[in-house]
Amino acid sequence: MSFMTVKEVASFLDIQEVRVERLERESLLISKEKDVDGKPLFDRTDVENYKTLAERLGGL
Repeated sequence: MSFMTVKEVASFLDIQEVRVERLERESLLISKEKDVDGKPLFDRTDVENYKTLAERLGGL
């Protein structure tokens, strides 16, 4: 399992980091762990699947 930081997810999805944190808070993108600073870490596969679903529904 490969983890992505909030910054990496934001870059991958081409959105702001604040939006990634909001998606996690609203349980639309589920974090698997927290880093040493308490920031969420996301599974790369989950992020890729989220992007695919979002694109099918009309975009991010």
